[in-house]
Amino acid sequence: MTPPELVDSHCHLDFADFDADLAEILARARAAGVRRVVTICTRPDNEPKVRAIAEANAGVFYAMGLHPMSVGECPELSLADLVGFARHPKMVGIGETGLDYHYTPASAEAQKRSLRVHIEAAQETGLPLIIHARAADEDMERILAEGMAQRPYGCVMHCFSSGARLAEAALEMGFYLSMSGIATFPKSSELREIFARAPLSRILVETDSPYLAPVPHRGRRNEPAYTAFTARTGAQIFGVSEAEFAAATTANFERLFQKAAAPAKAA
Repeated sequence: MTPPELVDSHCHLDFADFDADLAEILARARAAGVRRVVTICTRPDNEPKVRAIAEANAGVFYAMGLHPMSVGECPELSLADLVGFARHPKMVGIGETGLDYHYTPASAEAQKRSLRVHIEAAQETGLPLIIHARAADEDMERILAEGMAQRPYGCVMHCFSSGARLAEAALEMGFYLSMSGIATFPKSSELREIFARAPLSRILVETDSPYLAPVPHRGRRNEPAYTAFTARTGAQIFGVSEAEFAAATTANFERLFQKAAAPAKAA
């Protein structure tokens, strides 16, 4: 039986965890129904490797940004930098960017400055913004809303695990929530309830691999094929079949990541 088509909307194929067996990892993803993958560049010096992976593999796209935890140790990206990267045909998203006050509170002001530049790049290019948020819900909501008031843009709250208020605010702005393996963990009942209150039309699915492997692989290296396990939990949360959940989240991905939808429609 052919598995339903899924998209891993956020992973990190350039990380050293995947250097030895990337071809096998992508083959397993395809076998599991994961036909498209967005691999995320989190710092400028990694961009050539991330871009090369996308160029060499059908169905692999990439996004470019400066991770909030790397702000302070990397040169900040300018609007011109991000717009320039976005010209590549396989560069489909701006980020990940955002705010992380849990691990890197000392760079909070620089993180906010960087986030605003990434918002401007999303507005300028029409590519979706990819947000990392940790322990910064109030500032995150305020800055995202300020940007939206100035000029609309698309956005996904990647690996969403923040509070209900930020989820509601993001949905009110027309953004998407991305479900990771965290949603499969036994102690994530509150997070599952947050997702259950959201419209299925605003849900994406991801691995964030090599991190956060879903049950039953928790504690091991994650990989794009495991999107299927998170999708199974997502189907249970929304009370639909796995095929219906896969079809809905794939349609959502294509609506948000329009640049990654065009090749699939052309094929």
